[in-house]
Amino acid sequence: MGAAGRDFHNFNVIYKNDQTVEVVAFTAAQIPYISNRTYPLAGDLYPDGIPIYPEEQLPELIKRLKADAVVFSYSDISHIDLMHKASAVIALGADFILLGSTRTMLKSVKPVISVCAVRTGSGKSGVTKLIVKRLSTLGLKTVTVRHPMPYGDLRKERVQRFATTADMTEAGCTLEEMEEYEHLIEAGIVVYAGVDYAAILKEAEQEADVIVWDGGNNDFPFFEPSLEIVVTDPLRPGHEITYHPGEVNLRRADVIIINKVNTALTTDAETVRKNAATVNPKAVIISTESVVTVDGALDIAGKKAVIIEDGPTLTHGEMTYGAGIIAAKEMKAVPVDAREYAVGAIKDVFAKYPALDSVIPAMGYSPEQVKDLETSVNNTPADIVMIATPVDLSRIIKFNKPAVRVRYEVKETSEPGLGGIVADFIASFKS
Repeated sequence: MGAAGRDFHNFNVIYKNDQTVEVVAFTAAQIPYISNRTYPLAGDLYPDGIPIYPEEQLPELIKRLKADAVVFSYSDISHIDLMHKASAVIALGADFILLGSTRTMLKSVKPVISVCAVRTGSGKSGVTKLIVKRLSTLGLKTVTVRHPMPYGDLRKERVQRFATTADMTEAGCTLEEMEEYEHLIEAGIVVYAGVDYAAILKEAEQEADVIVWDGGNNDFPFFEPSLEIVVTDPLRPGHEITYHPGEVNLRRADVIIINKVNTALTTDAETVRKNAATVNPKAVIISTESVVTVDGALDIAGKKAVIIEDGPTLTHGEMTYGAGIIAAKEMKAVPVDAREYAVGAIKDVFAKYPALDSVIPAMGYSPEQVKDLETSVNNTPADIVMIATPVDLSRIIKFNKPAVRVRYEVKETSEPGLGGIVADFIASFKS
């Protein structure tokens, strides 16, 4: 059971060459357009590849394919929803398997710093940029390896390296991939991603002194970390201990970051701190701010604004707002409800997530979705567009109204702080 990422990795490292097991299918969830195809990198035991079906077909597949076991392999799911899935599988007679972290992590000859989270949209990549900047001041060459998002031709996406925005265009990246890569590339950071993480690791080791793992959703790392950093979100207090595998990350962490303390309630930040200290008393807990800025000199006070937020944060991340709403509040812009003007795939997203009333999720898993996003934004009567996703959408979409970019960066507020922790880690690793 997967979402085009962890599922392929689990297969590659555990089952691909195991002659005692026959993998009969993958199922796909969370991400549109990734089912009804074949996993083509399955190796010599599977010369025709392995079919991928929608997760909705799982009960029928268990019966028809006589499956003995189902391996759960995706992230950002509540404990309750996860156990509902487990119960449905077990009721049909199959085992429900959760693979552990040790068996699924690849070992590197280089130091690995992992940046993971307890929920999608906690602020991992801002922390990644902060770490890479610190490593650069120490004279170290760093590359980032990103959690997989192989939504296209899996053979071509086996190993991917992105150093420029042109690399993303050449690879045919979806908007969702760009959301994860572009802001790192803009900061001068080389990003690796793909499908075959053993091959990716070898490539990254040739280029870097230190590898930074930039996690996806709230999954745990594919590489064995030398230093494990986990980001929590006090805007969703309690989620750090009620979502899988975010709680795994919380319990494994060497360093726990409580991000967004400048916008969260003090009581909520304290709830996260207490939960973190309870389940992982050995971890160092520090706080950071998420600082929002708006590009350009355009006066947006009092202007009606269409606000585009990061798609995954609003969908399976279950947030109803992000940096765009925070920026609008600070700049005194007026968010516009775009729901009645949405079309196609964007209209479908609003129907699935009815709490989204002042933002548009930047969905773009296909050219059709991107076109629906463009039409929905342009249909909405407003004075400006506020782009609060990490991608410069004005590069991709032709807006019929002025657009400004909203950016957010992580700012340290604790001593010794993340930079000091990273410096101490490098010093101890060298010794």
